Amino acid sequence: MGWDIDIAWLTLLMFSSLGALLALGLPMAFCTGSLAIIFLFLFGNAAVLNMMPSRIFPFMTDYQLSAVPLFIFMAAMLEKAGIIEELFDAVYKWLGALKGGLASATVVACTALAAMVGVVGATEVTMGMIALPAMLKRGYDQKLACGALLAGGTLGILIPPSVMAIVYAVVAQQSLGELLVGSILPGFLLSGMYIAYITARCYINPKLGPALPVEERVDFREKLRLLRNTIAPLLLIILVLGIIFLGIATPVEAAGIGTFGALFVSALQRRLNWLAIQDAAMATLKATAMVMWIFFGATMFVGFFILKGGQQFVADSILGTGLPAYGILALMMAILFVLGMFLDWVGILLLTVPIFLPIMRSLEWNGVFGFPGVAAADVPLWYGVIFMINMQMAFLSPPFGYSLFYLKSVAPPEISMATIFRASIQFMALQALGVALCIVFPQIILWLPGLVYAR
Repeated sequence: MGWDIDIAWLTLLMFSSLGALLALGLPMAFCTGSLAIIFLFLFGNAAVLNMMPSRIFPFMTDYQLSAVPLFIFMAAMLEKAGIIEELFDAVYKWLGALKGGLASATVVACTALAAMVGVVGATEVTMGMIALPAMLKRGYDQKLACGALLAGGTLGILIPPSVMAIVYAVVAQQSLGELLVGSILPGFLLSGMYIAYITARCYINPKLGPALPVEERVDFREKLRLLRNTIAPLLLIILVLGIIFLGIATPVEAAGIGTFGALFVSALQRRLNWLAIQDAAMATLKATAMVMWIFFGATMFVGFFILKGGQQFVADSILGTGLPAYGILALMMAILFVLGMFLDWVGILLLTVPIFLPIMRSLEWNGVFGFPGVAAADVPLWYGVIFMINMQMAFLSPPFGYSLFYLKSVAPPEISMATIFRASIQFMALQALGVALCIVFPQIILWLPGLVYAR
């Protein structure tokens, strides 16, 4: 029989202990898992101990999680196939004549890659190696060049196939297909906002992003030839997303088809060999193991907290602020943003969604400024996409945003960490605007799932 402790003190003890271990640099999976075991021993009882497996086992055996390694392997194989280089080459030759065209081409290429790979790290690192030197060589402003790469790379979180969407769907018990469809318009909205911002700034001040020199431009026939190299990967995108949207296959089955398609595309590019497959398999194993260990540890940690009454305590604390529904949502977004400065998205999702989503469901969302609200049945889908957009800011937010360090690892020596930090701020403001638009106009998220699934 464990000791009795007030839930307020337990909350303070659990989360301060977690913060202390993370500050020491320990991996999150082992921080949450070990703390869950310690707190179970100190403050648990037989009933809580018996209930824990019933919470954890259904999550760990959820069929939808099968899509995680499949999409990661698909991303790794496409990276090995050299698709990223060819895609960027085609797009920047098409857009190079425009002011800021190279930065806009970077965002377009990242958007297309997001629809193929759904993994931020692969896009950020590879595009950083290809696009950043090309922009700096042609006199682009360092902050604009880095910002375009940072923001474009994070689109892999949102645009399907997204690993984050898979994990959210499992935790929230939300239809993965609806979540993937609902994230398409917000993803393209953000991509369009990045391109519009880059173009506007470069036309106001052409020194920020000069157009491609005349001698480097190509004629229309060459542009069409370059497009030929992008046909196979674009068909793969259409195939994977199309069979999900048309209901021909589940997202997990589509992930399997996409994996086979990635192998086929690699073979077309003459890049398919045992070494490439082995490297892709090892990258998949490492990434999937990381996600699943965090999943296991955080589920135990949050499950114990909820079973001890933590969910009700947090709900009462948030609702006790007296804020209206949209004020509470703004508070949640602020909490997620702050957490994003220090934790990775998997931990944030597993720690907050089981606590925040029931609060969201308990409130009425009647709309703001006279715009339509959100029905109770649509709240998990709406919140899921808003959460994913917010997590894009987490990837860019100093001091520990993952994308900042991905880019620094491949940036030339003249690009300082301070420059990368400053580059992220202007695009984080655009992401915050994207979150606000999806909150005020929920149909940006809900319209397409309603159309595809006749909801």
